[in-house]
Amino acid sequence: MMLGYLLGRAGISVTVLEKHADFFRDFRGDTVHPSTLEILYELGLINEFLKLPHSRVRKLTGQIGDTTLVLGDFSHLPVHCKFLAFMPQWDFLNFLADQGRKYPLFQLEMEAEVTGLVFDGQRVIGVRVKTSKGEREMRADLVVAADGRDSHVREEAGLQPIDFGSPMDALWMRLSKRAGDPEQLFGRIDFGRVFVMLDRGDYWQCALVIPKGGFDEIRRGGIDALRADIVQMNPFLKDRVSELRDWDDVKLLTVQVNRLREWYRPGLLCIGDAAHAMSPIAGVGINLAVQDAVAAANILIPEFRRDSSIPIEALRRVQQRRELPTRITQRVQLLIQNNIIKRVLGSAGRMKPPLVVRALGAIPVLQRIPARLIGLGFRREHIVGV
Repeated sequence: MMLGYLLGRAGISVTVLEKHADFFRDFRGDTVHPSTLEILYELGLINEFLKLPHSRVRKLTGQIGDTTLVLGDFSHLPVHCKFLAFMPQWDFLNFLADQGRKYPLFQLEMEAEVTGLVFDGQRVIGVRVKTSKGEREMRADLVVAADGRDSHVREEAGLQPIDFGSPMDALWMRLSKRAGDPEQLFGRIDFGRVFVMLDRGDYWQCALVIPKGGFDEIRRGGIDALRADIVQMNPFLKDRVSELRDWDDVKLLTVQVNRLREWYRPGLLCIGDAAHAMSPIAGVGINLAVQDAVAAANILIPEFRRDSSIPIEALRRVQQRRELPTRITQRVQLLIQNNIIKRVLGSAGRMKPPLVVRALGAIPVLQRIPARLIGLGFRREHIVGV
């Protein structure tokens, strides 16, 4: 959607295809980081964007055992919005769609499911689309796959990911928010578990991190046992865990970390999770995808203005531009998963924060380091040209 908006804004004819009738999907990435907010500022959209309902987090807090710590402080970042914005992703997508419709060459087609690619020899020249009116082919000078970590398009194109594995999955659920609850992002590590709570205004979006493939065993233990585990981690939730009526109120996120060797082939480019599935650690996925979109726009718009046929070298330059920050981010995520999360999930007793974490919580200047890594990431992109 971001790339479509940028292309339409630059006078390039673009059609965004969305297979659903709307953007409403519960438990999808809703964390808009300062790096993405800065892009919206550069586009002149930030004031309108921040009129939408959202919550702001200026400090990341966590609790390890019975010790509560500040783990990141965004107030010193060199950007205009020094906070994380939590906003339902459907609101963000609808906002970008509304902005895109201001440009005559931007089109958004809902209920348009891509079922396959159209080839001319080895080159992708379009897609097959299924709609309520039937199936048809759409020809394009360039097809961009942004269809997520289980990308059907990349599979059709024969692009194979490198799988790095993950020791964890996550159970997503929602619980109501009450007066007196913590006001900032709140994570808890204790009793061999990791429990994260994201403020959604009138409710908490909660994630219980579990060992990879462990959901069936948890289900066998029963919903009452799950409620008891949550209360043990966060006693203040005792009066509302009954809102988890049955397993239909609990959604499994199978965590993947992978990356394509090549993000492109003639006529096709993959970005976002279609090119690199990220761990949910630090909520960087949506923001890395936005950075991909901006980099792609910066490289592709001049090519479109020169010629409708996009050379494969331009697609290679998009990957070269974005592969290093992807590699670094995934490397950090894998280190956290394999050296911290895995150990936590393998323990059973009360947890104590290690010395380095205690130092982070006690020394404010150190809290700027994780805030910068999470909030800005590696190799930030900027809007150039029109």
